Amino acid sequence: MAAPDYTILDAPPRSFIDEMCRKYPTERETDELLVRKLERRVSQTKDYHVPRLSELAVCIQKFFEAQLTAPFRISDPRWLAGGASKLQVLFEIDWEQDGRPRHDQMVIRMDPAESHNATSRLREAELLRAFRGVIPVPEVFFVDADGKWFPEPALIYAFAAGGTKPKTTSSGAVSGLGIHFGPQWRSVLGPQFVEHLAKIHSYPIAQGKFTTMEPPSVGTTEAAQLQLNRARRVWEEDRAEDFPLMEVATNWLGRNLPVMDQVSVIHGDYRSGNFLFDEASGKITAWLDWERGHLGDRHRDLAWITQAMFGDPREDGRGFYICGLLGEEEFYEKYQQMSGLTIDPVRLKWYSVLNCYQALVSTLGSAYRVVRLGKNHQDALMVVLKAEAAMASVRLREMLKELI
Repeated sequence: MAAPDYTILDAPPRSFIDEMCRKYPTERETDELLVRKLERRVSQTKDYHVPRLSELAVCIQKFFEAQLTAPFRISDPRWLAGGASKLQVLFEIDWEQDGRPRHDQMVIRMDPAESHNATSRLREAELLRAFRGVIPVPEVFFVDADGKWFPEPALIYAFAAGGTKPKTTSSGAVSGLGIHFGPQWRSVLGPQFVEHLAKIHSYPIAQGKFTTMEPPSVGTTEAAQLQLNRARRVWEEDRAEDFPLMEVATNWLGRNLPVMDQVSVIHGDYRSGNFLFDEASGKITAWLDWERGHLGDRHRDLAWITQAMFGDPREDGRGFYICGLLGEEEFYEKYQQMSGLTIDPVRLKWYSVLNCYQALVSTLGSAYRVVRLGKNHQDALMVVLKAEAAMASVRLREMLKELI
């Protein structure tokens, strides 16, 4: 039997795209994003180049000319470092809002031609707007949801000051992994970290005015099934090889789908490295990177947060501090106290397996395909992330050995 030819995924036929939609139904917004991703693989020419800063400056100027009637001035556009999957440009703007003059630093957050994480800028904007005043998040100003004015869909929001790690302690690895905060910062930031998560998961969904998300049904396995379908679909669309461990994982996940007891807003990438804080005040100033946000089971976030790869080894050698900030028991106790929600160890385990599976989808599948296609500004980082696949494989294998 001949081995599958995964090179066809560089420009998949329409029949393959339709089959993915049929076989792995997902949220409407997610389905549209994934279809768009594959269609653009076919339609985009090979002379693609990463947008230059000068090109994006022209886009910014034309965008505001179309949006504003009063005079404005754009100045000092520059690249903003950080982030593994989005292009970000910081710029200054003098403008008027509701007849009042303003000076703001704004950030344009835009997809590359293909990301290892296909997500919605409109959904991200809706989530940021919903949590404005609930927890620290940047103010959203504009969304180019369809990429009418920019090369790709874009979000424009306020620049948030602060850092992701203390200046006086050792740093973590790429993308905020394993940040060492030390005892002082753990005591200051840890309680805020849990409090903000509790507010996210306790947020009343009806207040959100969400147009890009539909709540899965309580008392069913729908929430888990949708997330599993998304991960399986991306694997089939991006993979480069056969990997039997992934088949074992999907079989176990599919047979053990957990029932959801309450719909929560899920941040999707809640961890150290995705919040900014001010060292002078000790306050968290902004929660960023809501691109994986959705409505679903809170255990998806809880399992994500408690992964060892985001942790910092304890000084006493007994495990690690969750996201470098809290011991495991302390985190669970504070979370339940602050949120009023319980933690189900069975669901936590299922989402832990799903998250590890998802890590392999992103590293072994999507990161490879992004580098192969050459349509991303972070090719070198994608290679580094792909190296995480070896460690994720070991973690997934060990979890499955305990469960099967």
